[in-house]
Amino acid sequence: MRSHEKLRAALLDDGPNALLSYLNAGVPHRYTALYRFEGDLLRNVALCDKQGKIRPDFLLAVPFRHSFCQFVLRDQAFRTDDSRFDKRLDGNPYQGLVISYHSVPVSIDGNALWGTLSHFDMRRHPLADSEFDLLQAAAGLLGSYITESVED
Repeated sequence: MRSHEKLRAALLDDGPNALLSYLNAGVPHRYTALYRFEGDLLRNVALCDKQGKIRPDFLLAVPFRHSFCQFVLRDQAFRTDDSRFDKRLDGNPYQGLVISYHSVPVSIDGNALWGTLSHFDMRRHPLADSEFDLLQAAAGLLGSYITESVED
């Protein structure tokens, strides 16, 4: 059974990549990723690929103004099972390329927005509410983990 306790243990025992792997194992999405805001870009910090391939270059950095993460920043979360039919994304260059996208913000120091934690795929996938709740819990854990890592 998947739980917050197992999520926390994965992070504390083996770090952010283990947490991403745990999250990814419970969803149909190919990718689970941690992105950091860097000026006009979102930079990939960690990526779990269900297919176990090396991170493709196009996922290394994404212009913020074109990213779906801009909606995470604005709305504090963003979910779309199929971007092709999501009116909120009309005109976005990634609409129809990244099909399924579910993301939450990662904050440090209690409220400073650091980046995003996301499940995404180039295929349509719904995300169960329980898995979205786990994604939100993971973002909170990562925020604390990052804050502690910076202070060390």
